[in-house]
This record gives sequence, structure tokens and C-alpha cells, in this order.
Amino acid sequence: MKKKLVSIVLPAFNESGNIEMIRERINSCFPFNLYNLELIFIDDGSTDDTIAKIRVLSESNNGVYYIELSRNFGHQYALKAGLDSANGDCIISMDCDLQHPPEIISKLLNKWEEGYDVVYTRREESENLSYLKRKTSNGFYSFVSWLSDIKIERGTSDFRLIDRRVADIFARFKESDLFIRGLIKWVGFKQIAIDYHPDERHSGSSKYTFRKMVKLAFNGITSLSTRPLYVAVYLGFILSLLSFLYLPYVIWSYYYSGHYAYGWGSVILTVAFFSGLQLCVLGIIGIYIGKMFMQVKDRPLYIVKSTNLKASE
Repeated sequence: MKKKLVSIVLPAFNESGNIEMIRERINSCFPFNLYNLELIFIDDGSTDDTIAKIRVLSESNNGVYYIELSRNFGHQYALKAGLDSANGDCIISMDCDLQHPPEIISKLLNKWEEGYDVVYTRREESENLSYLKRKTSNGFYSFVSWLSDIKIERGTSDFRLIDRRVADIFARFKESDLFIRGLIKWVGFKQIAIDYHPDERHSGSSKYTFRKMVKLAFNGITSLSTRPLYVAVYLGFILSLLSFLYLPYVIWSYYYSGHYAYGWGSVILTVAFFSGLQLCVLGIIGIYIGKMFMQVKDRPLYIVKSTNLKASE
């Protein structure tokens, strides 16, 4: 009986010190007796010798492939490039830094064989994780789930398995602002989660800064929902009603206090508050209009500079 092909896609940005190690870890635990393996590295415009090491690895090992992007497009776009190019009956995505333990791969495959189309992972909090990192991470998932139509569970990562059918559907997505965790959740199918404890990073440093986490959160919210627009409308309506509570004070000041001119401070404060609110609402509307502006240009989401994958040529 012909073995099924499993594709593992690995986005890499300045991960020179992890390339050989991640390949060895995967080979040491992958069930080669049951499946064939296709290992695809996506170099996302690295400035070190990451792509050179990947090329050497691919030349000396069958089943190792690479996609070199023309510049740094970002993790989500590099990941999509790998998912679009993979040929496997199922595709597993994971990071190169070894924080996604390859030993979980067998569990993902077992759930896939049970009939699940998407097997995603939830990261358990590490004791070594800083208080700030833990809080910002939890806040990220709560914020996205509250303001979007898709509920993203805490600790959900881009370490997942998707069936070929899901990959074919996802390949048709051409959204300019990608939030793959939410989009995979949105497509539906039969999904299940597996919890895992992250390993320590083998080499290098994390590429997800606080600023990038905030940007990813806004991309996720505005890509998956129009709820922020409704929040802006409700907020404006409520504040407009509350502003009428100020009317009795204005009348009393004008007719009875004799010091009506002395209220300029409260007036300035009110004007400043509502001006700020208007700017916030206009900003939310502007984000959606900006997304439409970028989308209608129909630019490619990523550009492949070189690859040894025949399916991508």
C-alpha cells in the first residue's frame, strides 16, 4: 500500500543556528515506516546565512526543499507560501526555533487518521515565561476573541496539521492582511486541539515583539469581523445620550449662577474628549478603507525568488 505524503512547512527568518537541528529532531521522531516526508523551508528574506544552510541541507538530503522569498514579507505570508506549495496529503506547519516540539507530530497524525481535518495546538504556559509576556499573550487572545466573530482559544499557535482539502481551499485565499489562525478556524471542518508544552528556543531570539503582536491582533480583528465598526457606532450613540446630562448644568449656570463664563474649562474638556472620540472612529473606518485599498491592487502576497520545488516552478 502506497504511503501517504506528509509535508512539513517551516518559515525561517534569521534561523541559521536552528536549520540543521530542526531537521535532525524531525527525522528522529517522524514515523517513516508509515508516511513519506516532504520538508519545506521558507526563507523569509533572512539577512544571515539561513538560505545557504538550507540549500546545503537540500542538496545532501532527499525530501528537503526550500522556497526563498524576494524579501521579508512577514511570518504569515511565508507560512502561506509554504502551505500553497506543499504537495502532501496533509500539511504540518511549525516554527524553526524548536519551541514547537517535533515529538508532537505523531499525535497530530494520529488525530488526522481518526478523521479530523484540522489538528491545532494550544501552548501551555511555560514557568520560565516572564509575567509581562504571559499577560500580553493572554490579552492578545482575549482581545481578538472579544472583537472578532471567531473565538481563538488561548495559546493557539501556528503549529497545526491541516488536511489536503483544507489546504486546497486555503490556497484560494488572497487576503492582503493574513491572520492564519483565525482563517483556519473560520473554514470549519472537523477540528480538534492538542495541548503541548513549548521547548526552549535552541538558537537566536524571538521575532514576535510586542509591537508585532499588537499589529497581528489588529490584523486578525479587522480581517475576521466588522464588529469594531459597530462598537464605534454604539459608543458614539451612548456618549451622545450622556451629553444631554450636561444640559441641566448649562441651564443652571446661565440663569442662576451668574458665572456662566467660568465654565470654559469644562467646555474645552468636553470638546477635546469628543474630538478624540471622533478621531478614533474615523481611524477605525480608515483601517477598513485602507484594507480595501490594498486589496483592490491585487498584488501578490509574496514573491518567490528561488525554489527547488518542482510544483512551484
